[in-house]
Amino acid sequence: MKKVRLEQVKPYEAPGHFKMVALRLHGKEETGSEKFWVGLSHFLPGGGAEYAYEDSPTEKVYFVLDGEITIKTKKEEITLGPWESVYLAPHEGREILNKTNKPVTMLVVVNY
Repeated sequence: MKKVRLEQVKPYEAPGHFKMVALRLHGKEETGSEKFWVGLSHFLPGGGAEYAYEDSPTEKVYFVLDGEITIKTKKEEITLGPWESVYLAPHEGREILNKTNKPVTMLVVVNY
C-alpha cells in the first residue's frame, strides 16, 4: 500500500496541453503502478488539449471532479460536469477544452 499526499506530487508538462497543470498521482515512478497511471488535471478557463490523433494505443478515462469540460472526437462532442466521466478507446483521437470562465479539475486514468 502506498499513500500519496497532494503536497508531495510534482507537476509535469503534458504535451499539447495549454493553460493547465498536470499532476501524476500514481504511476511506475510514483507508486509502482505497472498497468495504468492516474493524474489530476487543473484546466484554467480557455485551457485544454490540442487534438491528439488516433496513434495513441492507450485507453483513457476522464472523470470530472469540479467544473465543466468539453471533449470532442471526430464523431461527437460532449460536455462533462461534476461526477461525470467518459471512456476513450485505444486509437480514439480527442480534443479537450474548458469553454467556461471557471477552472476544471479532472481525474485522468490511462493504461500503459
